[in-house]
Amino acid sequence: MSIAHSVAEVLQEHVTLEVEGIDRMYMNVYVAKLQHELGVVSFFRYHRGAKFASSALMLPITEAFVAKIEQFAKEQEVPLVAFQKHQRKDDVMKEHLATFAGTEGVLFVGKAQEKTGVFQTQRRKDPKTGASFPWIVRGTAMVNHYYFYCVDEDFGPFFLKFCSYFPYTAKLCINGHEYLKCQLRKAGIKHEALDNGVLSCARPERLQQISDALSAQKIDALLRKWLRRLPHPFTAKDRTAGYRYEISILQAEFSLTQVLDEPVNGRVFFEEVIRENLDIGRPSQIQLIFDRRIDSYRTPGRFRTRVITDGVIPSLHADYKRTRIKQYFKEGRALRTETTINDTHDFKIGKRLKNLPKLREIGFAANRQLLQVERISHDCTLGEKSFQKLQSPVIVNQQRAAALRFGDRRVLALLQVLVLFCFLPDGFRNSTLREHYAHLLGLDPDAITQGQMTYQLRRLKLHGLIERIPETHRYQLTPFGIRVALFLTRLYTRAIRPGLSFVDSQAPPSAHRLRRAFENLEKQIDIFCEKAKLAA
Repeated sequence: MSIAHSVAEVLQEHVTLEVEGIDRMYMNVYVAKLQHELGVVSFFRYHRGAKFASSALMLPITEAFVAKIEQFAKEQEVPLVAFQKHQRKDDVMKEHLATFAGTEGVLFVGKAQEKTGVFQTQRRKDPKTGASFPWIVRGTAMVNHYYFYCVDEDFGPFFLKFCSYFPYTAKLCINGHEYLKCQLRKAGIKHEALDNGVLSCARPERLQQISDALSAQKIDALLRKWLRRLPHPFTAKDRTAGYRYEISILQAEFSLTQVLDEPVNGRVFFEEVIRENLDIGRPSQIQLIFDRRIDSYRTPGRFRTRVITDGVIPSLHADYKRTRIKQYFKEGRALRTETTINDTHDFKIGKRLKNLPKLREIGFAANRQLLQVERISHDCTLGEKSFQKLQSPVIVNQQRAAALRFGDRRVLALLQVLVLFCFLPDGFRNSTLREHYAHLLGLDPDAITQGQMTYQLRRLKLHGLIERIPETHRYQLTPFGIRVALFLTRLYTRAIRPGLSFVDSQAPPSAHRLRRAFENLEKQIDIFCEKAKLAA
């Protein structure tokens, strides 16, 4: 057995299986026409033909719907379970799933009271005549919700939860890894399962293809399939008139699972990652993961990094607005990197299910970029030849560029800005570089001309730290530039600057061991000079 010594070595040499895909998805199932007051009024007055709209008209529909649910449970011989307060619904599901012998069907129907948005009748007065009239308004109430816990032959276990009150909004929850395992079984591909994932697979390339094939169309087809089987609050006439359920995304988890050959390599990974990346949740760092510019005064939400330990297993958590990225060691065998998007508007994307492809791109890119940040931040050393080359002027295609002398205030400011731009897929512009560069130098951006920044960009380009993106006015870091920016800025901020503050004879007295060592060195040199009769 070989033990890895770095993050890069773990990811390059000790991963036996890698798959990315959708994990859990929690979706809102709703009738679009019934999400506002006038739509509800139109439903009762113009579609159902009532003289006026009132919540009293909703009661017969609710009673009929609840009666259908109870009759369905009786006819299908599935338990109707009343959930207790603080009872974990997933635990109840696992108990019923353990005794389920079929390939498809309803496990049980759960019932729980939950607070939800509803439409109610409010009495209002006409300001001219003084006559009162009913009016439909939004409100909240504690009403019964019915959970249909089912098993689908393609998706495995899932649940569909209906509110028993008008407009009968539902929630659909699926698990992409359960879908993956179902498809592997149907295709006859040998595999070993994790609790929520795949540990090994005889055909890894087919595994990833199946995962990629989980689309919005298949999720929509799953809903339509079970809406036909389960009790439905709306009649066929209602659905023909356009009162049909649609899907929006409330929460989506996008995961990258990397199975490791030995558990010890997973522990090595987390020890190094946690030590080097405790600041990953700061705005200046998290914007690298999600490719979003963050103004700490105007961007809402918490930006933080948390290290949570379950027993002896640590996990790393970083937040961006209402989106979270989590990294943990799963069942002692697999590294799981997982981005959870709780509000699609964080990325200026709509919530409709049709936006799933865009969300996949964001989630998977965030996972990969986090690993890239961790890999390079841990292994960014430079050789002597590369370092010395930076300290000298260069001539490329008859263009000369000044040296990037380590320790120069302006060079360090440039490198610190480049660290911020390390993993932006669209690169950066002259103006963006100037804004951050001026801030680090304590200057107004207007005090630095565009020509001065063009000079700095040419210097970085000729030294091989950046390259221009073809057919654009944007630049991106080269792999060499990433290493230079990380290594030299880290060396200066972590070693040279604090070290010089301790050994400076003009600095206030300090108990730091480096200061004591230099004071002892000076003392020993004085003693040596005195013995050699070299004293002034």
